[in-house]
Amino acid sequence: MATRGGHPGRTLIIFGLVVAALYGLMAISNNWTPKLGLDLQGGTTITLTAQNTDGTGQIDPNSLELARTIIQSRVDSLGVGETEVTTSGDRQIIVSVPNVQQDELVRLVGQTAVLRFRAVYAVEAVTPPPTATPSADPSGSAAPTTAPSGEASANPAPSASPSGDRRPAPQLPTAPPAPTTPRPTAPGQGTPPDKAIEWQPSEADQADFASFTCDQAGSFPDVADQPLIACDREQTEKYLLGPTLIEGTDLTTASAGVPQNQVQWVVNLEFNSDGAAAFESATGTLATRQPPENQFAIVLDSEVISAPSVSAAIPGGRAEISGNFNQQSATELANILKYGALPLAFEVSEVSNVSATLGGEQLRAGIIAGIIGLALVVGFCFLYYRGLGIVVVSSLAVAGLITYATVVLLGDSVGFALNLPGIAGMIVAIGVTADSFVIYFERIRDEVRDGRSLRTAIETGWIRARQTILIADAVSMLSAIILFILAIGSVKGFAFTLGLTTLIDVAVVFFFTKPLMTMLGRTRFFGQGHKWSGLSPDHLGVTALPGTRTRRPAPTATPATESEGI
Repeated sequence: MATRGGHPGRTLIIFGLVVAALYGLMAISNNWTPKLGLDLQGGTTITLTAQNTDGTGQIDPNSLELARTIIQSRVDSLGVGETEVTTSGDRQIIVSVPNVQQDELVRLVGQTAVLRFRAVYAVEAVTPPPTATPSADPSGSAAPTTAPSGEASANPAPSASPSGDRRPAPQLPTAPPAPTTPRPTAPGQGTPPDKAIEWQPSEADQADFASFTCDQAGSFPDVADQPLIACDREQTEKYLLGPTLIEGTDLTTASAGVPQNQVQWVVNLEFNSDGAAAFESATGTLATRQPPENQFAIVLDSEVISAPSVSAAIPGGRAEISGNFNQQSATELANILKYGALPLAFEVSEVSNVSATLGGEQLRAGIIAGIIGLALVVGFCFLYYRGLGIVVVSSLAVAGLITYATVVLLGDSVGFALNLPGIAGMIVAIGVTADSFVIYFERIRDEVRDGRSLRTAIETGWIRARQTILIADAVSMLSAIILFILAIGSVKGFAFTLGLTTLIDVAVVFFFTKPLMTMLGRTRFFGQGHKWSGLSPDHLGVTALPGTRTRRPAPTATPATESEGI
């Protein structure tokens, strides 16, 4: 039965163009090295222990998880790969960040979230900072977000219908802001909170506000008795804020719910006695002002979470914020406010630095192990399969090139960092890839023994081998997926690279190994079974290759003899 091999040359050319495109993307991004994980490039691990400032020993698990989420957001803003923030036990948070100085990380994660209420003096719509793949016209302007127009009002009054404003979750900057010159002292600094409402921005404050852009977020320190310039969570509006009116510690609780006889979700606030007095005084003054100065901003870690407006003084220490809420957004805002008011602080109980030298030694050991394993595989293939070892070596080389380019591009695009378990996953993949070759080569031998010609055996053997190859790779992929889901920490790196290299093995075997074998089968060296090709009759276990012509020596003539007469 004749079987066509398609157009192997065309397949190899297209596959080569895909590989070239990967390296072209690396050239465009000007990045030729992968990101390395904590165990390879060094970094810092910090253990934070939660403590209650009210003297109680029990830590609320929800509070600890909220703290972990906020710290994760802070760490992600550094823009480094393989950051890890996990809880340990009932009161510890472990933070691991590669290639970050110890002092910087302690400053970033060691502080408790700062929640403050400030008066709004100016609001201006801004163009959001460009993302990694900007699509907006740089000469255009961003569509302004509707300014907060709701009002906060007293909760005890049944007839009150307070309203407010809520914004979606933030998009943290991908890199820390560039340092700026410290702000000059502004009028009103150093005034107590009860006088902060009377503060007015100076010309210097207004000039700073006019030149401020949201990518400078964090360059103006959030100091209680000083003004603050900050952006909202989507970075579409910037605010000029006065000194702190109320500290977050004066907020005793925050909750989300639907008031009776209403359908709209709201966020309920409740202050302690000091906060209630300050809130009534501040809202009474703000209500007499014109927009946007009738608003107060809720600021968490120098970011405006919400900025509702007021129309009357709110006594009693209870208020609600309403607006375009659903259950999820109202609960999220309530949790943020509640966390800022929790009596929860962190103590840096342990700081450990991972040396890049130690990681380098481990990397060298891993590379040596990989080279030894690769050499053994290649040596066995040349010893047993002879000339077909060229197919093995070239396929492994192509798989290595694709794997390297993929790791580099993933590190550049999604922050994937290569660690030692990830390298182990790649080494294991050498055996997975070699298994695919063995399955295919052995199937070719079986087809020749069944009487098919070599060219036909290459095609029919592939049809029968590819199902086995796919099943084997599917098992490996399933193992990688389950391990990735269930594992924690750096073990995920092993699972990820094992799954990645398994997919690459499928692509290489289908689009490189198979077409290459078809082309080699059409050559004289391999197609006619040279003794060093690995396809010789004696190596395949047959007396002669079916479908090939062999020269046999002419039979020797028997010399004629004269018959003797009797």
